[in-house]
Formats: sequence, structure tokens, C-alpha cells
Amino acid sequence: MNGYTMLQQAINFIEEHLLEELNYETVARQVHMSGYEFHRAFSFMADMTVNTYIRNRRLSLAGQEMLRSGAKVTDVAVKYGYDTPESFTKAFTRFHGVAPSYAKNAGMQLTMFDPLVIKITMEGGKTMNYRMEEVKGLKLLALVRTFRNEVINEPGNHDIPDF
Repeated sequence: MNGYTMLQQAINFIEEHLLEELNYETVARQVHMSGYEFHRAFSFMADMTVNTYIRNRRLSLAGQEMLRSGAKVTDVAVKYGYDTPESFTKAFTRFHGVAPSYAKNAGMQLTMFDPLVIKITMEGGKTMNYRMEEVKGLKLLALVRTFRNEVINEPGNHDIPDF
């Protein structure tokens, strides 16, 4: 089994158990990896930690539930693994940009965080026909100028674009 397959299995496990107590070590055991190696591999592939992924998925689902059902903030907080409504409200507001009590309003814009799916795409490996020709009588004109290396980092310096 390759690393991509293992990571997709881990993501599938996370999605199936989002409403349960879950952390990267639990997920790592499911795909028979050490917690350290799994954490590194997931972070490298997803550009976020496993715990961040779990939190974002839960908050996304919580927002959908608040919008659709109008459930109590306390009930949704407990369902998605938060100890207190205050900690849920803080995380929800940071993620969605609005407090959970406002998420119940019709037409409220919330943030969606979809599940990860690993896709591998290979490109290239095709032949290309080409030919080289010598063109006689072609003259090229070039304007050459030297710039200091520091010019690139100077704020407001437009020497290179103006050239």
C-alpha cells in the first residue's frame, strides 16, 4: 500500500468519525503509521495539520447545521466536540466570520470546507515532432544594460520595469 492510499484511507476514517473524539494519533493507528510519521506526511500533503483539518471540517458542518436546522448553539457545540459554548462560539466566529447565533439567519454567508480528496495527475510523456531550421539574413537587435542586484529589493524602484 502506498502513501497516497494510506492518506486517503486516513481522510475517509476522519470523515466517518468526525463526531467522535478524534486526533491525529487515533487516525495514525488506523492506517498503521506512527503518529509522528503520519503527522508529517499529512501536513506535507495537505499543507495543514490533521487537527486543523478536523477542526475546519467540524466547524464547516456545524455552520451547515446551524443554517439548516436553527439548532441551539449549546447543542451544536457539544455535538461537534466543544467543551463549552464559549469556546465553540470563538472558534466558529474565527472560522465563519460571524457568531453562531447569526448563522441561523436566512441568507447568511458561511465558510465551506470540503473533505480532502487525493488525486494524482501525471502529465507529459508524449512525443513531439520538431525540426530545426537555419534562417539566413536574420538580424537581431538587443539593448543591454546592467542593473545592481539591490534594485530588485528596493521599494518603489522601477528601473527594471521602466527599462
